[in-house]
Amino acid sequence: MNVPESIDTFSCARFIKEIGRGPHGARSLSPEDTHELYAAMLDGRVPELELGAVLLAYRLKGETADELAAMLAAAHASFAAIAVAGGAEGMYRPVSIPSYNGARKQPNLVPLLALLLAREGVPTLVHGVTEDPGRVTSAEIFTALNLPAARDHAGIEAQLGERRVAFAPIETLAPKLARLLSLRRRMGVRNSTHTLVKLLQPFAQPGLRLVNYTHPAYRESLSALFAAHPDAAVGGALLARGTEGEAVADTRRQVQVDWLHDGICETLIEPVRSSPDTPEVDLPEGRDAPTTAAWIEAVLRGDAPVPDAIARQVETIKRIAKRA
Repeated sequence: MNVPESIDTFSCARFIKEIGRGPHGARSLSPEDTHELYAAMLDGRVPELELGAVLLAYRLKGETADELAAMLAAAHASFAAIAVAGGAEGMYRPVSIPSYNGARKQPNLVPLLALLLAREGVPTLVHGVTEDPGRVTSAEIFTALNLPAARDHAGIEAQLGERRVAFAPIETLAPKLARLLSLRRRMGVRNSTHTLVKLLQPFAQPGLRLVNYTHPAYRESLSALFAAHPDAAVGGALLARGTEGEAVADTRRQVQVDWLHDGICETLIEPVRSSPDTPEVDLPEGRDAPTTAAWIEAVLRGDAPVPDAIARQVETIKRIAKRA
């Protein structure tokens, strides 16, 4: 990614000097410097060499809650928000579900969750990647369900208005973020953008976000982010450990679910360990997109039961997303 000559390049040596000293010597940037740096990265004003240095520095150092909040503000300013018309007589705020991991060992049931919410009248936007080698993405399952991805923002808004559910590739929702996200394949490691896309508030009006984490330490950092930064927490978020990195309930066990809102972290559902006596859940026999889509259609017809964990998740989301 070469910076075009017509674009003013952004000098970030002084920032790299602070964040690039390794996990023990690195210092965090101020919110103002973080916002300025990440905005320049989104705009393509950081040359490749420096961009790689910044991405790897943050990969080693990690982002503080203040840095994440500043990056998230820059991310939100980089794309147009989605307007959602009132549905089900305006009973529910819109819900966004990030889907950036896909299924590797278990069926990807994010589309089932989204369609169940839509059936209840909850406007639901799933955004994520369209493909990921070795994994089954939500995009592939939506395609198998004959629900193609939206091609532009108008398409996203139309799908949400017509059927209460839409899938938006990150390239469509936020192309500048998509460009930074795509650098994983060139560099071999994830970068800060992989965290940020899971925190996006994509709506013009306050919407509820499903936010998931893979490692327990992230629960603390994400809770701190939403508690300390009201601008980042607008609309609130339901935080839970992900199922292979996806924000859908794990059918094998009940994980803890926290509601982050108004500077508060409120535990809605306590974790429950699975036991040998727990009955097996009826799931698709395979995890490929056509098999998963066919099973989802059977569930929606009533020919197969909704897994209890996902049914609880739907009811929890409805309760929190319901307008006062």
